[in-house]
Amino acid sequence: MSDAKVLLLVEDERLILWTLQEMLEFGGYVVIAATCGVDAITILDSRHPEIAGVVTDVRLGVGPNGWEVSWRARELQPDIPVVYASGDSAAEWPLYGVPKSIMVPKPYGTSQMLTAISSIFISSTP
Repeated sequence: MSDAKVLLLVEDERLILWTLQEMLEFGGYVVIAATCGVDAITILDSRHPEIAGVVTDVRLGVGPNGWEVSWRARELQPDIPVVYASGDSAAEWPLYGVPKSIMVPKPYGTSQMLTAISSIFISSTP
């Protein structure tokens, strides 16, 4: 049995998704990927007990956005760590982001994202 944490990664830009997924898996995480808010919420609804954290872009095209994905995640797991990424929505984070989350502005380096994810898991550990 692996102790690897399972992350839900939500990103509508496939190149960013693949790059980030590869980096997270190299960093020791198991990644469940979704390319839109509808798929992310479906995954959360069916697999939330195994998901240890959510990494989501804010703007996801048509359908639920990253804010809505994180709200659903927190309905299912009130303390689930959330990391947001956005090129234009960082200023909205205090209004729409869930408490004890992190915003990583785009463009970001993959090491910056991995550090943000690692730090939110450390800060959410009892």
